[in-house]
Amino acid sequence: MSPSPLVLDAADVDRRLPGVAAVRAALRRGFAELAAGTAAQPPQVRLPLPDGASDVIVYPGALCGPRAAGVKLSPYLAARPAGERVTAWTLLLSTGDGQPLLLCDSARLTVERTAGTTAVAVDALAPADAGTLAVVGAGPVGLAHLRHVRDVRAWRRVVVSSPALAAGDPARLAALRALAVEVEVVPDAATAVRDADVVCLCTSAARPVVDLADTLEDALVTSLSTNAPGAHELAPGDVARCAVYVDSRAGAPVAAGELRPLVEAGRVEVLADLPELVTGTAPPRPPGRAFFRSVGLGIEDLAVAALLVDPGTETA
Repeated sequence: MSPSPLVLDAADVDRRLPGVAAVRAALRRGFAELAAGTAAQPPQVRLPLPDGASDVIVYPGALCGPRAAGVKLSPYLAARPAGERVTAWTLLLSTGDGQPLLLCDSARLTVERTAGTTAVAVDALAPADAGTLAVVGAGPVGLAHLRHVRDVRAWRRVVVSSPALAAGDPARLAALRALAVEVEVVPDAATAVRDADVVCLCTSAARPVVDLADTLEDALVTSLSTNAPGAHELAPGDVARCAVYVDSRAGAPVAAGELRPLVEAGRVEVLADLPELVTGTAPPRPPGRAFFRSVGLGIEDLAVAALLVDPGTETA
């Protein structure tokens, strides 16, 4: 009889997730494997659904260290109420014996791997003396970025842009207080990013949320993906004015709504991706603004999912 996989709902995942340092370490190992050729990372697949407004994003991958392969499925269902449009589940299989190891709700897992990936990029790209961090968005992803990024530099000032926080939303304020991070809350993104060395865009917006002209001339801006087709948080014209970095050279120029037309037109060259940054093979960051774009990789999901099976990350 085949062994039953570990099945975890959202509450189980919350209980099993390790701290931010362990998540970042697992992600770094995954990116190092990609650089060494011991991990497999096919491009993510977007499956359009018949309603024309919904889709399913498929994130496959395989890692040698945990001896695991798997896939995350993340539907975006446009007809569902706001807050219920995106779900995600991850399946992890052993590459040692082919048996299932894990099936888990991936909502929290995705939040953690997304914020952890940004933290790895900030650690690689931000100046050592960076003093001001701005986070735009105070939903679960924005708050996770505060947890993951707060200890990669000795920040002297942390600013969060959130209309909900500025208006005194009790639930958001309670979540922020639980982080025990001293922050300055402002209602608009332009104010938040004005003096920031690092700007983390953490919204579900499908259109730009900041103007690059409002940022410092040497700012690092990070951005992430949502399931909304073509979503982007910085205008393509602004991206073209930055040194561009990505989580994956193979994936980001295809999946990122603002990068794809720029790369196709030859207006942007990706300087390095996270495997290169983590292994020290990337060229030095040039003067001026830098932009890091994460689209999400299957190996990121698998690296963190493996921690749920075995906190030591080495599954059988």
